[in-house]
Amino acid sequence: MQSDYTPRRRLSEILAGDFEAIREQWNETEAAPDRGPVPSGTYEAHVDSVKLFNARTGTAGVKIRFDVCEGEYTGRAVFHDLWITPAALPHTKRDVEKLGLGTFEELDSAEVTPGRIRCRVCVALRTGDNGTQYNGVRSFDVIGIDGPEPDAFAPVDDSSEGPAPGGKHKAPPVDGPQCAEGEVPAEVDAGSVTDCEGGPDVPF
Repeated sequence: MQSDYTPRRRLSEILAGDFEAIREQWNETEAAPDRGPVPSGTYEAHVDSVKLFNARTGTAGVKIRFDVCEGEYTGRAVFHDLWITPAALPHTKRDVEKLGLGTFEELDSAEVTPGRIRCRVCVALRTGDNGTQYNGVRSFDVIGIDGPEPDAFAPVDDSSEGPAPGGKHKAPPVDGPQCAEGEVPAEVDAGSVTDCEGGPDVPF
């Protein structure tokens, strides 16, 4: 009878000829510290996703993920939880309308293009009952719609300047955030850590 057992692979097999060099580097490398939450402050961030979820208690909610896109904490994510309960609906509807999800049907699809909606996000630093610190979003405002990243390999149309020396296409110049027509990004000290005024947390 044929066995379905697959032998466990070892590092010496998957690293092949680099085994000794990687082993030496591993032994000399210090483990990176855990990344804690970002400090309280106001950040520029892109909306990465809007997802519908249930909390551990079963309460229905909307989770917005913001990715910081300017300053020291670029690439870090913060999350904004909104609740779909009678008490919280006014607050939830206010915030999702900012992202173009004002109708029940739009919220049901919860579709946004990652990395396009640029926001000013007021982030708080909170402490849980067990002493663990975590981030929460006090408020946010949409300040612009960024264009897609230029494709360096896209064909150049007849109105362009043509390929750059060496045969590569020259990407169009980008001066600051690319915004939809008629929209101008607000001047923000991106990534700065400033006091973030906010009201009480949204009730369940």
